[in-house]
Parts: sequence; structure tokens; C-alpha cells
Amino acid sequence: MSELDIGKTGSRPIEAKTFAQMMLYWCLLLLLTLGISGLSIFSLTDTLTPGIPLTELLSYKFTGYSNLLLIASSLVYIAHLKFQDSSVGKWASGLAAAGMSGIFVALLTRWYESYQILEEGHVPISNLYEVSLCFTALTVTVYLILESLYRNRSAGAFVMPIVLGAVGLQEWLVATGYADPNELVPALKSYWMHAHVLANFIGYGAFAVSAGAAVMLLVRQQLEKHGKTDGIIKSMPPLSIIDDLMYRSVAVGFPVFTLAVILGSAWAYYAWGGYWSWDPKETWSLIVLLVYAAFLHARFMRGWAGIKMAWWSLLGFSVTLFCFLGVNLFLSGLHSYGAID
Repeated sequence: MSELDIGKTGSRPIEAKTFAQMMLYWCLLLLLTLGISGLSIFSLTDTLTPGIPLTELLSYKFTGYSNLLLIASSLVYIAHLKFQDSSVGKWASGLAAAGMSGIFVALLTRWYESYQILEEGHVPISNLYEVSLCFTALTVTVYLILESLYRNRSAGAFVMPIVLGAVGLQEWLVATGYADPNELVPALKSYWMHAHVLANFIGYGAFAVSAGAAVMLLVRQQLEKHGKTDGIIKSMPPLSIIDDLMYRSVAVGFPVFTLAVILGSAWAYYAWGGYWSWDPKETWSLIVLLVYAAFLHARFMRGWAGIKMAWWSLLGFSVTLFCFLGVNLFLSGLHSYGAID
């Protein structure tokens, strides 16, 4: 058998129609959850005043509890991979869903709070702390959608550590004083920003899931290479299914991220009078786009799969991380409002 032969009777890559239906179902469910959460925030949030400490904000408390749920979920996913217990897997998914929902509620609460403590309130996507919350919530969202579609929870042990990296970033930003709500610079006062950032981080989240699947594929391939037939390999789906998950994640992320680049260009014209300026963030976004375009080209035109594409996925996510964090932390430019001084 080749490395991507079907390993179990009845195990097949997901059909495109089923995939699209499940994505639509989850999107509608998420919108309903956010709507209910948004209505409840106004009855939960106390009156706020300018200058209130970050740790006193209700959104900060929501974030803290949600991050604890995500940490617990990561540990339980690893336990599920080790012990192959379906009930443990259900707990892992439940904790991840609860943590994801909590982060979304925290973002909605922070949005409301900004109107109480700033001169002009705004959507909470204006600094690195806030967008790291977006990355956390949307990565878990994309993963849970795909998990329910593939009906296998083993990838959680490889995807959730990426989420924990974002949680660690948030804690560092809080500790260093870069997590407080702040006033918007003029360039950020645009509805183009809302659509651009949302599409951008859905793309990032999908690329993160693909990277987690890539690590799982490489681990399984090495276990098979050394003749392992028991242990964690029993919890993993066949290589063909892992490869399909890796590809589908990019297939979700690439068009959405492409839309983000287009929306970003429109926003740039609104804010600075030009669609493209070769700003470091713009340049690295284009690099990310080209890397994943090449990934899909190699998949469709050259028939590449398996190990080659796993390494390509990891390369793509490394470039994505630099676009997300490296540009903000180490480079300057028109997007310097997201940097650490």
C-alpha cells in the first residue's frame, strides 16, 4: 500500500457537498450563539468608568476563565489520544467549545466596555491582544467544525497546542501592559477593517488547523515506518484522511484569506489613498497567499499529497505566523499601530 491508501473499510475523504453543508450549519449555529451572547452582555456588564484597571473588566475575567477551559481541553485531547476513550474525547470537544464561546463573549463584552471607558468605542480588533483573542476563537471554531465533519478527535492533540501558544501570547501582553483598550488611530476608523480582520483570522485559523494536521500526519507516518501498531496510532485516522483534513483546511482558509487581502486593499485606499503600498504587512500577506496558492497548485496539478504537503503546510504556517506576529513585533510601517513599542 502507498502512504495514502485507505486504511479502514468505509473511511473516505469527505465529499465536497457534505463539507459545504456542514460548514453552513456551523456558521449559522455560531451566528445564533453570538446573537444570544450579545443580548445577554448588556444585563451582565456593570457601569464602567474611564481608567478602570484591565483586571477589573468583565471581559478580562471571561477571557481568563475561557483560557483555563482551553488549557484543560488541550490536556484532555492529549489524554484522548493516549487512552482512546470516546467519552474523554467528548469532554475535550466540550471544553474546547465552551472555551471558544467564552472568548467570543469576552470579545463582545470588551466591545461594549470600550464604549464605557473610551471616548469613542470600537470593535475589539485594534491591538495585538485583541486580535490574538480573535485568532484563538476562530482557530478553535474552524477546528471544531472540521472535527465534527470528520468524526475523529485525534487532531485536537495537535491543533490545541497552537491555541495554547496564542493563550501564552495573551498572558504576556497582559503582563507587559499591552492589553488595555485604546483609542483608534484615524486609519482604523473604517468598516473595511471589520470585514478585513474577520476574514484574515478565519484564514489564519484554518491554516493553523492544517499545520496541526500536518504534524499528526508526520507523526503517524513515522510510527508506521517503525512498525508501530498500538498506542496512539490507534486513535489516528488513516493517512489518507489526515491528508484530506490538511488539504480541506487550506481549501477553507485560502479563499477567505484571499478575500481578506482584497478587503485590505479597499481599506488601504480608504485610509491612505492607494490600494497597495508594499508595506511590510501587505508584502508578507502576499507571501502567505502565494505559498498557499502554490500548495493548492501542487495538490491539483502535480498530484502531491502526504509528507510533501505536510512539510509545505508547516512552511506555510511558519510564514503565516511571521505575518501575524513577526511583522508587528519586529518591523515598522503603516501597520505599526499593532506593534509593541
